[in-house]
Amino acid sequence: MQSIRLKMPKTTVTGRAQIGSGRAPTLRRLGLIVAGVAALLVPIPADVVERLYSTRVYVVVQHIATSVSNLVPVALFDIFVVTVVLGWVLLALWDVRRAVRWKAAIVRIVMRTVVWAATLYLIFLATWGLNYRRVPLTEKLAFDRDRVNPDTARRLAMIATNELNTLHDRAHAGGWVASSSLDPELAGAFERTVAPLAGVGHVVPARPKSTLLDWYFRRAAVDGMTDPFFLETMVSGDLLPFERPFVVAHEWTHLSGIADEGEANFGGWLTCLHGSPGHQYSGWLFLYSELAQALNARDRSTVMGKLDPGPRADLRAIDDRIRREVSPAVYTAGWRVYDSYLRANRVEAGLASYATVVRLTLGVRFGADWTPQLRVGPQKPAS
Repeated sequence: MQSIRLKMPKTTVTGRAQIGSGRAPTLRRLGLIVAGVAALLVPIPADVVERLYSTRVYVVVQHIATSVSNLVPVALFDIFVVTVVLGWVLLALWDVRRAVRWKAAIVRIVMRTVVWAATLYLIFLATWGLNYRRVPLTEKLAFDRDRVNPDTARRLAMIATNELNTLHDRAHAGGWVASSSLDPELAGAFERTVAPLAGVGHVVPARPKSTLLDWYFRRAAVDGMTDPFFLETMVSGDLLPFERPFVVAHEWTHLSGIADEGEANFGGWLTCLHGSPGHQYSGWLFLYSELAQALNARDRSTVMGKLDPGPRADLRAIDDRIRREVSPAVYTAGWRVYDSYLRANRVEAGLASYATVVRLTLGVRFGADWTPQLRVGPQKPAS
């Protein structure tokens, strides 16, 4: 009997290799998506984030990232965003061009978008974002919620008014550091004030940078931004000189690992209070505006009546700048998106978290020279 040899197709082994090589990238993509969803949804105790990440891992990341980004005169975040967007567009066009059916191209584009989003989110959490989940300042500082009342607000508003009246001439006479320079006196005040508040030994201050997003900043009334990937400080180009110290100090507070906006306002205000007369004036100007909004109409009118023409003119100049630059449509859409972003990062108050600076300044007990006292012993739970 003649033997029959079965000839195996040469593509069998190769075909298996191709299947295997295609399966591995798919599993990696699915793994990234699952990891991203888990990182978003799985709760991590705040004390664990505080102890292991915010005061340890993040400190190392911040020192390296900000030190490197300070060496570059332009915002690395701009380059990063342009690269990611351009890369996504080119790959999407390539998918459409090579696809036999347009549905297949859409599937590839959607899958790539989800994978990239999950990857960027994981990087965001590692480089800065986990700070949203740390222990709030109300649980670290001597905070008395009974002090958060109209009487305390009225008294602090009068203090702010007196400080503005006293500091105005000296602040304007002394001038302010150029917008593109790192202010060493403000940096020193920040180091003495916010680094202990954040529970870290040292924070590398970032040089203020302009950004390609400046058009959006102006139209949406955004004064500044902390780059969560390269840990840079970016500020709006239309800020007035007496606004700038507070805005920079606010963003530096974010760099210290304090992510909450109200707490960053608190840190920015404290930083300014421990700086030069110009810095102090900038801090009190900010807090005065916040407190004025928290007062009832009668108290607000009384406090405003005590304000000298100089500070009054500066506040008017800020309002004029905002009205001149802001687009209502861009403002509404931009802040609505940011509110969703904050809530997604477990800031339940969303945009209202900005106003918690008033609650902190009223409820926190201060020692000499506006130094916040640390929490000692059992306290009333904050609410």
